[in-house]
Parts: sequence; structure tokens; C-alpha cells
Amino acid sequence: MVAVAGIGYAMVGVPNPNRTALAQNNVFYWADGSQMAATGGQTNRQIVTNAEIPKAMKNAVVAAENASFYTDKGVDPMGIARALANMARGGQTQGGSTITQQFVKNTYLSQEQTLSRKFKELFISIKVGSQLSKDDILAGYLNTAYYGRNAYGIQAAAQAYFGVDAKDLSTEQCVFLASLLKGPNLYNPDGGVGANATPEANTARAKERWNWILDRMVEVDRMSPAERAKVKNFPRLKQKTSSLTGQTGYLIDIAKDFVAKKTGLTPEQLEQGGYRIYTTFDKTRVEELEVAVKKTQKGFLHPDKREKDKLVQFGAASVDPKSGAIVALYGGEGYDKGHYTNNANTQGVPVGSTWKPIVLAAAMEYGTYQTQGEPLSPMARYNGDDLLVIRNQQGEPIMGADGKPFRQKNEGPRAWGMITLRKAMEQSINSPFAQLGVDVGLSKTREVAKSIGILPESFDKANLNNVSFSLGTSTPSAIRMADAYATFAASGEHYEPYSVVKVVKDGQELPQFEAPKGSQAMEANVADNVTDVLENVVKNGTARKIADIGFPAAGKTGTTDKNKSAWFVGYTRELSTAVTLFRTDPAEGKLLSMNGTGGVESIHGGDIPAQIWKDYMSQALKNADHKPFPEAQPLGKIINDTPSPTPTPTETVQESPTPTPTPSETLTSPSPTPSQTCNGWSWKCDPTTGGTDVGGTTAGGTDPGTSSSPSPSPSPSVSSSSSGGGKGNGPGGFLGGTSG
Repeated sequence: MVAVAGIGYAMVGVPNPNRTALAQNNVFYWADGSQMAATGGQTNRQIVTNAEIPKAMKNAVVAAENASFYTDKGVDPMGIARALANMARGGQTQGGSTITQQFVKNTYLSQEQTLSRKFKELFISIKVGSQLSKDDILAGYLNTAYYGRNAYGIQAAAQAYFGVDAKDLSTEQCVFLASLLKGPNLYNPDGGVGANATPEANTARAKERWNWILDRMVEVDRMSPAERAKVKNFPRLKQKTSSLTGQTGYLIDIAKDFVAKKTGLTPEQLEQGGYRIYTTFDKTRVEELEVAVKKTQKGFLHPDKREKDKLVQFGAASVDPKSGAIVALYGGEGYDKGHYTNNANTQGVPVGSTWKPIVLAAAMEYGTYQTQGEPLSPMARYNGDDLLVIRNQQGEPIMGADGKPFRQKNEGPRAWGMITLRKAMEQSINSPFAQLGVDVGLSKTREVAKSIGILPESFDKANLNNVSFSLGTSTPSAIRMADAYATFAASGEHYEPYSVVKVVKDGQELPQFEAPKGSQAMEANVADNVTDVLENVVKNGTARKIADIGFPAAGKTGTTDKNKSAWFVGYTRELSTAVTLFRTDPAEGKLLSMNGTGGVESIHGGDIPAQIWKDYMSQALKNADHKPFPEAQPLGKIINDTPSPTPTPTETVQESPTPTPTPSETLTSPSPTPSQTCNGWSWKCDPTTGGTDVGGTTAGGTDPGTSSSPSPSPSPSVSSSSSGGGKGNGPGGFLGGTSG
């Protein structure tokens, strides 16, 4: 062992730092091969001297990362042994244990986790420790470390986060920068890559570590208790700026997420640069989608005149049904405008009635307890009355939180009587789908949702087994909703959404980026029957504002309680696109009502989202060879095939205490007199707006299980509305575990 160590020490020299610290960018390309942007790489770095680094910064880093730094030999043999053992077993790798080792890795070596690199790190660290002073090593480490915001080195980080030179950093600011060295992806309050790297989660972690480092400094005699008592307030960060304009920042984030998931590279490793990343994004369609949003935004919103027009957010995504390729998205105003949350990859925006086609698909795939597993026909009849008592699979009323039978609220009081599920989808009536979800079994709906690309992490956990789950309380992203509906467009064949087709590093193409293979998520005729029903929604129902688009289209509107979000998800054979609209309070991280936004009482999915969808799809598909949808064959068993002869008035009952939606225009509203209040938006003044696509209130009760086995009687649970809160990237997003 001594001999081997001696030979290794003699053979490994200290390399030239200039050779390994040379900067490289990551270059991103559009689908046509043209360059989109060049980012990352160690380009934002200015070396400062040891004297220019505040003492508080040195003390914070030593206390947090290597308390014995000034007395150790520069290596941690036990830490290296653990890392080598882990790598030999193919387990989780570990970074350098000492500041000296981390300095060596940053300055002289690559970021790869291999046995040979670990051996080199060991011997170079020993030699560096004997050749450089501790202060020089610490200064070198702080000058080479990555702090997030594309900042390498303490000087660049001081400017990026606080707009000051390193020498002018306060103690509070120094401790914050020291906390970032734990990993900026998880400790930078801007947010990062991965489901757990939201701005909110990162901010909480950063504050916790900031306080821990301060206490640790006292513990290891790097700060006196009196000095610690004076440091109380977490520092205020400078607003993040970016050279990425328009949608580019969001596109790059999605591509980086995908590369990280496929390769296992950390965000910090990706930021080292040198990757050529070829994406699926169609430059023309991205521009067309942005134009469609901006057109509506400009004509509809006047935040300088109306308070309710502030904080309104748009998000959209477009997926190719034949491959799963994400061809376009709209994530927000842009990084250069200070908006860093990707609205196409949201978490916390409930999808409302756009969920109903998934419930219908589950009924046609699995049947209900009444059909004994035989598929249910979309021509089956269900009671569409307002305030309908919802019953479990034993026919007993499901009880609400107040101990009374739960009654499902529709948007209006119209007594529809027994109507087909096709008609119920056309007018987006809640009560039939609330009962249908129970009859199928909510677990079956979840299975279908997962099979067409909805991430389980985006399911509404609070209402997972409640009636309202069928009305869209879950929060998939626009990317995932576009992908799910793409499965209907492709006759049941599902492709996982993807954003990168090829990655090249050092002239070699990485092997992990083969195009995903499709899988048959549901029977083709089930998907085609869903499409037939959704074509009718466009022709005769809540989405008929887009009926004159000029080519075959299918889709569904969605709106949630208190008008907190509005959706339209629609597709052709060639393209599936989801559009969402919501208001959010960035300080509170919760959704706000859109009642009054745009100067109208309430907004529905068939209004603004459908208009954006129509404007975009008209341009995106103007030169397409439009193919009709496959003709759906009759499917499933028709139950309750006796329509009500005449609708009867709904019994007057006490409303559920949970919030209920504000009624919109009814089918019988008189035609208004033209006036300037329409502002050119036909839906504001059009009396034909019909249907109800607002999610109802929530019942108690448990999941009634599958169609083949009855469930126990439900237990009461607290009622809630079908709206949700929160924003940003995460489990509801594109990649789930790595989407951030």
C-alpha cells in the first residue's frame, strides 16, 4: 500500500490550472439545427486576491465545510475511502471532503465521478497542500466555486446577488454565499432543476442553512456569541437579470431538465459547459404561440386601469401526437422581464373540467360497477340536475362534512334530467361526471391518467378519494395536459413528452437520447370515441368559439371555483396544445380569483384560453395536410336509456359551505346591445355562451374502488373547492422528479 501510494504520488503532477479552467458554453439548437442560445460555462468569473475576500466569508466557509481546514493536511482519507467504496459498488458518489480537495477538483480536474479522478484528486491535493498556503488555497476555492446565477467565483457572485464587490460584502451576505456552496441548485432562492428545487423550497433551505452556518461559526470559534446576536436578518437579494429574452430561458430550462434526467448529471456539472444540446423546439411555432398570447394579452388586459388585470399569467404548450416532441411553449413574460417561473410547467394550477375526458375514457376502458366491467358507452345517460345527491356503489348517499348527503353543484340551476354523457361533456355539466367517477372507481381514473402521461405527483392528494377529484382538482402542467390529449389524437398511442433529440460532448454523441417509443395506453376505439365526444364540444358546446377554425379539431374547456384558473386543451391529428390562464400572488404563492379580470364578471376556458388556442393553431397548422379524425365505432353498454320526459325543478337545499362558482351567461340570456365594453372580444357580448365548465364543490367519502368490487361505506371528510393554490415548477410539471 505504501509502495503504491508512493508511486502514485510520484506519477501525478500538479497540472496547469489554465488548461482545465478554460471556459466552455453549452450551446442549444432549435429543431432545424440553427443555434438558439449559448449559456453556462465558467465565463462569469473575476479573480480577486486573498486580501479582497472578507474575513466573514472565510470564517463562514471554513465553519460550514471544513472546520479543521487550517490544521489538516488537505485530504480526508476516510472520506475518500468511503467515496471510492461507493463508486466501486456503483453507488452514490461523493464530493471532495476538504476545502483543498474541492479547490483541486474545481481548478485542475474535471467534474466526472470516476476512480481515476478520485486518485488524482488525492495526490494533487497532498502536493497542493505542501506547495500553497492555506490562505491561497481558500482564496483559490472561493474564486473557482460555482454560486448559481452563472456566477463562478466570489466576485461574480457578489455582483450577481448583491450588486457589490466582494470586498464590500456584509457578514449577512457572506454567510448567504457560503450557504450556496452546499449546492446552488437547491439553495439558490431563484429555484433550480428538480421537483424539490422550487423558489419557495430553495428559499426555505437557504434560510435554514444561513442560520445554521451562523450558529456553527459560534460553535467552532469563528464568531463570538455577541457578534452572532447582531446578525438577525436574511439579506435582501438583487433581482436576477438575464440576457435570455422572450421564451428562450424557459426552453433552455426544459431542455436542461430533460438532459439532467437522462444522463444523471447534476445542474452544477451541466453548468461546467461543453455540451451541444439539440432540442425539439420549433422556432416558428414558438414565435407564433408567443404572438397569439401577446395579442390577447394586449387587447384583454389593462393593468394600468384595472387592479384585477394585474398578476394575470398565461401558460401554454404544444406537443406532436405522433412522437411526444414538445414543439412550442409559452412560459411567461421572459427572463429579461424578471419572470423566471415557467408557466408551461406549472404546479398548483387545477385543470378543472379538462379532466372530464379522462373520467370518460376510464368509463369506456374499464366500465362501471353497473356494467360488470363491460365498457360504458358515451351515450349512457346520467342525471344532470343541479345539486344532485351523489351515491356510492351501494347506492347510498355520500355524506358531506356537515353530515348531510352531499349534493353536486353545477354552475347553473337548470334541471337537465337524464342526459347522455356526450351531452354532459358538450355542456360541461358537473353532476354526471361526479357520479360517473364514483361509478367507475377513482382509482381507475387515476390509472388512465397515468397511462396517458399525467404524473401521479400532480394528483390532488387532499381530494384523491373524494367526488371532486373527477372534476379536475389535480394540477398537471400545460405540457402534461397537451401530452395527455395527444394520446386521444393518436388513437390511444402515448409517447412521453421529450425536448432533446441529441447531446454531443467532446465530439461524442451521448447514448441516452433515442426518441421515445410509443405504447398503447388505451384501446384505439376508446380514444377515438373520446375524440368524437370532444369534436362535439367544439361544434356545439362550450368550445364552439373555435368551431370555425377551418379544420377538424377536438378539445375541452375547464374553469375552477372562484374563477382561479381557466383552461382550454385541444388537438388535431397533427398537434395537441394546452393553454392556461390564472392569477397568482407571487408573495403568497397562491392563486387569486379572476372575477372582474378584463372587465368581465368571470372568465371560462372557452373564452380567453380558447381564443389563444385558435389564434395559435390557425398559424401553426396553416400549411398542414389536415387529416380527419378516425371514425369512432359504437362502443360500450348504454345504461339508464330513458330520458326524462320533462325536466323538473331542482329541490331547494342549503348550499355547501365551501365556495361555489359565480354563474356565467346562460343559454337564454338576451342578445346585448353592441357597445364598447366588448372591446373587440366577441365572447364578452355573445349571448350564445352556454354550458357550465366550472368545477363544483367537494364531497366527503372514500374511493369507491374498482368496477368489480364494491367499497365500504364512505367516511365524511372536509369539503373544499376545486381550486388550488401555488405556482411554479414541480410535481405537476414536465418531468416530475427532475422538472423543478
